[in-house]
Amino acid sequence: MEGLDIKQMTTAIHAIAEEKNLPEETVLEAVEAAIAAAWRRDNGNRDMNVTSVLNEDDGTAKIIVHYDVVEQPEDGSQISLDDAKKIDKDALLNGTVEQVYEAKSFGRVAAQTAKQVLMQKLRDYERESVAREYEDKVGKLITGTVTRVEPRVTHIELGGGEGIMPVSEQIPGERLMVGSRVRVLLKKIDRDNNRGPTIILSRADANFVRLLFAQEVPEIETGAVEIKAVAREAGRRTKIAVSGGNPEIDAVGTFVGSKGVRVQAVMNEIGDTEKIDIVTYDVDIRNYIANALSPAEVNRIDIDEKAKKAIVYVPANQQSVAIGKQGQNVRLASQLTGYSLDIATD
Repeated sequence: MEGLDIKQMTTAIHAIAEEKNLPEETVLEAVEAAIAAAWRRDNGNRDMNVTSVLNEDDGTAKIIVHYDVVEQPEDGSQISLDDAKKIDKDALLNGTVEQVYEAKSFGRVAAQTAKQVLMQKLRDYERESVAREYEDKVGKLITGTVTRVEPRVTHIELGGGEGIMPVSEQIPGERLMVGSRVRVLLKKIDRDNNRGPTIILSRADANFVRLLFAQEVPEIETGAVEIKAVAREAGRRTKIAVSGGNPEIDAVGTFVGSKGVRVQAVMNEIGDTEKIDIVTYDVDIRNYIANALSPAEVNRIDIDEKAKKAIVYVPANQQSVAIGKQGQNVRLASQLTGYSLDIATD
């Protein structure tokens, strides 16, 4: 890549805006940031605070270097009072001064810097506009196409942009193939990283199962039944507590569906290695804990409401069922009820 003519950059603004589907002012900002970076590369140092203003009519740029006036300058963004007065005779200590230059073109190295900055800025703007488009879909199910599968992350095209599903948000053991259509939960838009906003997708989240049931059980919409809580260890087991609007309604049966068709539809989506326990929610915490520990039988429960703890006494032959494989049953029941549960035998 040879040197860079600012006039060329000016004429490219409209074309870039069209191609990237971005407003021209946004592309102009990116070009001005790129010109400032190129000038700093050719004429200054990396600490300098440089901005530029592009004159689209004649293809030149005004370069503005901003300095803080201090007693002892420590980097390129600071200037001593004596030097500041050479730029502006009215300069004051702890104030600021600006030095203005004209620029028309840059050498090869600065041109490369400009190109890198421009591409990075445009990528950031694109990500931001995609993030804004998907802001109202956070917490909802969406469908996308798998475009790339890496060891730590899977990339999924959503139609208006791309989201990522980190390994922590994937169902263990599930293999997604490039090109396959997949349903995902739009978990959040992560703005806490240096790469610009990132759409985070999940299939391992408990809310993924909650929303799948919401699609299969129309009675949720009418208020006849509701999901009170979901506890999940993706790929292994989910417990879901449900209740009916009145005592006559069989909430568990409503969720299971005729011949198990509703729960089967959810299992078809999440994979049949994951068991689903649908239990009845109860306002009586003892009954609720006993239901949550299903399929174990419970003899009695000692409750400490203040500490949110309970000791659950079960028959000796039920202890391993209550605890579950690697403690899973009691762990999920504890998450479901909000109580720390200890299993004991009489």
